[in-house]
Amino acid sequence: MIRARMTSAPRIHEVKRANVRYHDLAAEAYDTKWGITFDERGREQVVGKLSRALGREPWRFERALEIGAGTGYFTLNLLRPGVIGEATATDISAGMLRRLEDSAADLGLSVETVAADASDLPFPDESFDLVFGHAVLHHLPDLERSFAELARVLRPGGTLAFCGEPSRHGDRLAAIPKRAALVAAPVWRRLLGVNARSQAETAPVTVDGNGRREPLERDRSEEKTLEWAVDVHAFTPGDLVRCARSAGLEDVRVRGEELAASWFGWANRTLEATAEPEALPRLWYKWAYRGYLTLQRLDRALLEPSLPAWLFYNMLLSARKPAAG
Repeated sequence: MIRARMTSAPRIHEVKRANVRYHDLAAEAYDTKWGITFDERGREQVVGKLSRALGREPWRFERALEIGAGTGYFTLNLLRPGVIGEATATDISAGMLRRLEDSAADLGLSVETVAADASDLPFPDESFDLVFGHAVLHHLPDLERSFAELARVLRPGGTLAFCGEPSRHGDRLAAIPKRAALVAAPVWRRLLGVNARSQAETAPVTVDGNGRREPLERDRSEEKTLEWAVDVHAFTPGDLVRCARSAGLEDVRVRGEELAASWFGWANRTLEATAEPEALPRLWYKWAYRGYLTLQRLDRALLEPSLPAWLFYNMLLSARKPAAG
């Protein structure tokens, strides 16, 4: 979904209120819905995303702040291997933070949680060595003020990193595998011997692993309706560079994340959404997962280093606050 930036105060307030309500409603089932885990696979995913955003293996950050932490996918998976020492997790949704606290307790991890708006952070200047987030910038209606706050709470020489931000052009290109899969779905179902999902049960298609979706038939529940109100931006690489530089940050870096693997995943999930899920054979899921991992390796080795960021659906941003003096 692509929308223009919104600057009017009433509209900003409306988007923030929708974000609170949507994420409170989504919190309970969020981890299951998006396959979020805090095991070895989850740690590898998160550390790998941060490494690609930074362009290097991450060193230890003693004090870290996550913006829009949700249920803790990034914070908890960075705490466990010791990439971050002391963690503070913020979110506009108290419901999400309660889920994060439950998961942290189960894992025996200590995390400070603060219900806070990214455009008005309740922390002193120069408090954190790392400020980071995952799939959150596109939810923030007041980007200019939010970036100023992110830079304010960073220590001199500190690092900013955001992953999973939607690309404007990549969003349009994503329609290609989805449309192709919808055309092929009847033949695919016959080959697998599965029935079509009834219209009443039709679920949204998961576009990627970072929370962006396009429905086959619009769900009328409050949560599904709100989901279409909370995604307020899709970016070009230049948009992200300008946001970071306008906040006084330097060494700004934007790159794309996953192309072949994402197209493969979009096509497969679109197919799956047209069928009765319990009827799909286990072999299909195994093949789809292994194929995704194979193409992910291709992306990391060949496509991500060589293709422009705007081609990808998701983009990674990193920057640094100038050192004192």
